[in-house]
Amino acid sequence: MTTTKKKYDERHGGPYDRGTADYYYGRPFDPHYFADGTYTSERVGRESMSMDQLDAYRAGFDDAEADGVQKDWG
Repeated sequence: MTTTKKKYDERHGGPYDRGTADYYYGRPFDPHYFADGTYTSERVGRESMSMDQLDAYRAGFDDAEADGVQKDWG
């Protein structure tokens, strides 16, 4: 049996990217993304995200958590 992992758009500022970044930096689970560049464009929150975008954010957060790598704050 072959299983394939769903591929997400990993553009900087997108939902998957924000999920991975939130986990890496030890931030709480808070679905969002940026319309264009991270912190240089409109922040889109959970209430305005599609189910696919929410799925991508969760996948990013979960994938990062599975890797177990977080920023070492010293």
